[in-house]
Amino acid sequence: MQITWYGHSCFRIDLDEKRILIDPFLTGNSVFEEAGIPVHEVAKDITHLVLTHGHDDHTGDTVSILKESDATLVATFELASYLQGQGVEKAEYMNTGGTLDLGEFTITYVPAFHSSSTMVDGKPVYLGPACGVVIKPKDGKCVYHMGDTDIFSDMGLINEMHKPAIGMVPIGDRFTMGAKSAALACKRFFDFETVLPCHYKTFPIIDQSADPFIAEMVGENVVVPKVGEPQSF
Repeated sequence: MQITWYGHSCFRIDLDEKRILIDPFLTGNSVFEEAGIPVHEVAKDITHLVLTHGHDDHTGDTVSILKESDATLVATFELASYLQGQGVEKAEYMNTGGTLDLGEFTITYVPAFHSSSTMVDGKPVYLGPACGVVIKPKDGKCVYHMGDTDIFSDMGLINEMHKPAIGMVPIGDRFTMGAKSAALACKRFFDFETVLPCHYKTFPIIDQSADPFIAEMVGENVVVPKVGEPQSF
């Protein structure tokens, strides 16, 4: 299994036969754009596009990517319905607690403490619950993308039920956990083999470095990925 980070909360997971793109906010993502990688290269040959929630800095290029590929959208009912109204054809609807078996891997949606909406004609439109995503390959390590969230005690249940080995953890503060709360979540509730920090540096109003999180995570295996460079697990 290979995992590649593309800035903010966008990750790609490459398995043997399936290729999963999560939260493809690419256009307008300063960290991604600085790397000079074409969007079509990120989306090449993907089979599934998974969204944690409906904010624009997570849905990003979803519609344009799916219009140009044969990939299937996986999202909450409200979000998938909304995006199908924007021209997305293939979608799998999910909701919190549900598991979808896609052969080489399963997806389970778990709670996240956040919101989910988009602006239409100057007004917010509700797009279902914000979620985290647990991805379990048939042969490979379990991955937990937290989405955007605060720390919450039921993270302990997520660990008990799914035992994720790899955590994709938002650390940027203001809209998600900051360094201290994200580190506490990882150390108190999980037994991650590897932690991949995300949701930082993209905008001036969130934390600009993973260094405070790394300092809080002394003794833990934090890997700060470089944009566009795949890592094998």
